[in-house]
Amino acid sequence: MGRITKNKKLALEKLEKGKIYTLKEGTTLVKEITFTKFDASVDIDVRLGVDPRKANQMVRGVVTLPHGTGKEVRVLALVTPDKEQEAKDAGADYVGLDDFVEKIKGGWTDVDVIITMPPVMGKVGALGRILGPRGLMPNPKSGTVTMEIGKAVAEVKAGKIDFKVDKFGIVHTSIGKVSFAPEKLVENATEFVNTLIKLKPSAAKGTYVKSIFLSSTMSPGIQVEPKSVSEK
Repeated sequence: MGRITKNKKLALEKLEKGKIYTLKEGTTLVKEITFTKFDASVDIDVRLGVDPRKANQMVRGVVTLPHGTGKEVRVLALVTPDKEQEAKDAGADYVGLDDFVEKIKGGWTDVDVIITMPPVMGKVGALGRILGPRGLMPNPKSGTVTMEIGKAVAEVKAGKIDFKVDKFGIVHTSIGKVSFAPEKLVENATEFVNTLIKLKPSAAKGTYVKSIFLSSTMSPGIQVEPKSVSEK
């Protein structure tokens, strides 16, 4: 067994074994048990009562967090020349088409989100093998393939994120930073979980939201009572 660091020991001492916290308690506690020197991300993991192997139980969607994630999101807009200024005005970090397509073919993927438009999906689709495994492939369902380029870029910059249940039935995302006030983390978490609830597949039976855990970078997980998340 590995040696427990001083900070990890302090964090574990603050956690009551077997206790399930309310969301308000959890967001306060996650700040208290984080000892990183940088502004760590606060993550939420929600286990759903679905079988992701079945197409009619797949959960995927988008949500705009009221207070954003606190992360600087790097956006690449792959657009035709007539849409370049619109993308730039909305805050896209990289704007262009053919040059970036070639750059990506060469292995460059130093962005967080790629937004494009239907007329150029033929060129972008050819990048699927590179972008797909990295979760960067634009998708109409997540709003990253659209003619409203400026709106899409602005929404992503403001905190819009897309999510998808993994093969274990868990949806994972960041809901902010440790520097956020607990109230902001509560509001972000509530918005995210309520969005998941609205997306419940009709084929899913039994308990839908099975468990919720909060954690920060390198902190232990804090179990949260699902019913407390819908409380304002």
